[in-house]
Amino acid sequence: MEKPNTGQQFAAVKEVCRDIFVKKLKDYGTSWRIMRPKSITDQIYIKANRIRTIEQTGTALVDEGFEPEFIGIVNYGIIGLIQLELGVGEDIDVEEATALYDKLIKQTTDLMLAKNHDYGEAWRLMRVSSYTDIILQKILRTKQIEDNEGKTIISEGIDANYMDMINYSIFALIKLKYGE
Repeated sequence: MEKPNTGQQFAAVKEVCRDIFVKKLKDYGTSWRIMRPKSITDQIYIKANRIRTIEQTGTALVDEGFEPEFIGIVNYGIIGLIQLELGVGEDIDVEEATALYDKLIKQTTDLMLAKNHDYGEAWRLMRVSSYTDIILQKILRTKQIEDNEGKTIISEGIDANYMDMINYSIFALIKLKYGE
């Protein structure tokens, strides 16, 4: 059996996330530019918490599945990175927002590839529920850093936590799409 290609699977899932991001840009514009990073972190929390609640209860009253929530975490993570880079401000055009998305998802992918090399694809042996827990942990870390006005003593910053949330969400989407 051929070994799964993480780069190809990652690219396929990223393309789905990007496609949804661009379509929502066309529907809503960049209305999210008004959001402060703390609010974006809370949006990601809502999505991750919904996933965990359904995992724990086995019941979803809104029949959407996990995929839209993980895609939402990816896209809100990129929005968070854009807001960290640009600051809260006025709307930007679709082309600029898309170019920023592409730049930041590439940086996030580069981080994943480096970590994936060092960790030997350990993510493939993890459960989707573990990704959910790790994402929630990263959210709590991010909230603490935000409460500390972005200052850390030894830890990575908000941007690194957003990137990790994005990457774990993409891993979850790969597992959900391609299986073990």
